[in-house]
Amino acid sequence: MRFDQPATTNPIDQGRVVGKPTPRIDGPLKTTGTAPYAYEHHDVTPTPAVGFVVGAGIAKGRVAAMDLRAARAAPGVIAIVTARNAGKLGKGSKNTAKLLGGPEIDHYHQALAVVVAESFEQARAAAALIDIRYDTAPGRFDLAALKPGTPLAKGDGMGGKATSKHGDFEPAFAKAPVQLDATYTTPDQGHAMMEPHATIAWWEGRKLTVWTSNQMVDWAVGDLAKTLGIAKENVHVKSPFVGGGFGGKLFLRADVLLAALGARAAGRPVKIALTRPLMFNNTTHRPATIQRIRIGAGRDGRITAIAHESWSGDLPGGKPETAVAQTRLLYAGEHRYTAMRLAVLDLPEGNAMRAPGEAPGLMALEIAMDEMAEKLGLDPIEFRLRNDTQVDPEKPKRPFSQRHLAECLKQGAERFGWSHRSPRPAQVRDGAWLVGLGVAAAFRNNLLMKSKARVRLDAQGRATVETDMTDIGTGSYTIIAQTAAETLGLPLEKITVRLGDSAFPVSCGSGGQWGGNNSTAGVYAACMKLRGMVAKQAGLGDDAEFTGGEVRGAGKAMPLASFGGLVAEDGIEYGDLDKRYQQSTFGAHFAEVAVDAFTGEIRVRRMLAVCAAGRILNPTSARSQVIGAMTMGVGAALMEHLQVDTRRGFFVNHDLAGYEVPVHADIPHQDVIFLDETDPISSPMKAKGVGELGICGAAAAVANAVYNATGVRVRNYPVTLDKLLPGLPALV
Repeated sequence: MRFDQPATTNPIDQGRVVGKPTPRIDGPLKTTGTAPYAYEHHDVTPTPAVGFVVGAGIAKGRVAAMDLRAARAAPGVIAIVTARNAGKLGKGSKNTAKLLGGPEIDHYHQALAVVVAESFEQARAAAALIDIRYDTAPGRFDLAALKPGTPLAKGDGMGGKATSKHGDFEPAFAKAPVQLDATYTTPDQGHAMMEPHATIAWWEGRKLTVWTSNQMVDWAVGDLAKTLGIAKENVHVKSPFVGGGFGGKLFLRADVLLAALGARAAGRPVKIALTRPLMFNNTTHRPATIQRIRIGAGRDGRITAIAHESWSGDLPGGKPETAVAQTRLLYAGEHRYTAMRLAVLDLPEGNAMRAPGEAPGLMALEIAMDEMAEKLGLDPIEFRLRNDTQVDPEKPKRPFSQRHLAECLKQGAERFGWSHRSPRPAQVRDGAWLVGLGVAAAFRNNLLMKSKARVRLDAQGRATVETDMTDIGTGSYTIIAQTAAETLGLPLEKITVRLGDSAFPVSCGSGGQWGGNNSTAGVYAACMKLRGMVAKQAGLGDDAEFTGGEVRGAGKAMPLASFGGLVAEDGIEYGDLDKRYQQSTFGAHFAEVAVDAFTGEIRVRRMLAVCAAGRILNPTSARSQVIGAMTMGVGAALMEHLQVDTRRGFFVNHDLAGYEVPVHADIPHQDVIFLDETDPISSPMKAKGVGELGICGAAAAVANAVYNATGVRVRNYPVTLDKLLPGLPALV
């Protein structure tokens, strides 16, 4: 199905199932522990052996010697695979880092070997016996030290070109009566998902099956085939349940490759789960940024010039953190300049983490907007409203499909009690606590991706949906079932959803908050094709009605069960729709914090997110996604920081004891409002993504609230007590 014209009416608009709060249909499996995750598919293969990955003990250099004799002789050892005996390996198109190193070493904990044994304990013990000697080489580990002279990034990515210009920024900024020129930093951050990267691999002749934890099944098939040098049709990837990803499981990682290599060497299935230190140093992370923002405005509060420059780092051949992306679209201003610069670092690979680009970019931009509002003597919300725009500021002839940022800010201000905020910081106290309110705009683009599905009708009137779409804890099973039920006029209990299998039609996959809208649009297309087949077989026209498990028209009604055996496969394509309209999601974050005047301890008291993200397919799971994202925003604001040892080049706090994330005690009451919005240009579902919008701006709202409480402006995330203590006002 081609969708490049705005939808008018369609079965989804009935709203009998889609748009209704619906419990997760996979919930009982999750809560009873019967949903099999990647490491747990023990009933589908012979008893698997266990692999343990050995990571490099240095960050840069080469393996001078590797002695495997003691490890090979250890109890239970079946095989050991290294670069020496792995055979020729390629490199997947989505990977920056080599997944099996040696003799050259590109980063700390790059995989150098996998030991396969009868048990995990035996594999781990044998791995400890491998004697590796290294020749170290100087490495580049400090982004701040490399900032001077860092070149512009090369090529286009999801954040667009490395630079963008509109008007003439420099003279316009110089002439502006009110100016801001400030630099902000965000640290390296880790995904820290609950389920580790894990895989079971099994060869049957030349055919390889992997049960793995992956967000993009088709990408995994292609990259695994390319890396191993085998045909795609000989690779079968299954990922029915994923215990969290946040972008860290978008791409092929070492667990998949080494499980496949280990299984081939052992001649039997092999399972591997990466340890927490390897998850932090061997896989991907959100790169640190240095961001310079300049804003010039007239005394009327209208922005005349805005520039956003960002520095980040990655391995050779990597891509920048696209922290300037939202600044190209969020606020008006005639004269504009953005730039992304990329330093070569020898740290583990930097790549996508929930809302790459906008999440760290808004951490800086939305503090800058507050700082500029203060210079202008304007309320922060009023300043944002004065610079709202309904067109792409860099391409004024291209309108937004919908843009309700102003409504989000206004409705949120009313609900949150913004009028009670003191415009002067450090004025509100609750005993020894300093109390403040903060706000930030939320923005995340809505990406259009092709997506296919297959729908089968059986003789019991049940519809089965098959697509390689994944559910990474976001509720894909449920919204896909809702879509099929609504379109076919069936009750939800008559829908079976099968996901995460490369034998199914290729979907958009889960990432970039594109999954919900596009995958359901693909399912809609397949269901509409099935409706056409049923109507034709029933001798009815296009106006056939599907309701109550029947197809009706021309004075007759027939149960769908009578059409058992029909199978339809179709997908959604968008043409040039994303070029004719700018498609984005918008929101507003509000936070109230209290800061202990003696210790600098920060407590978030309450939060509110107001979201404009098209039709909300399932308010229950959408709310869950947003409050989870808000929680990650609190982590980004107050605690998350992968500490780099700039001498030896690794993340020191590479476990869940040292890498702090919010826990229940850190998170207060959270409220979420979804605007009553449908976007007829986004897809037949009239929906958009929402799972990443909830993190965009949340950290800045907390940081702005801390400033309002204390009068101490922190521009270097996370906002920790050591940065507050010197400037805290004295209690009298």
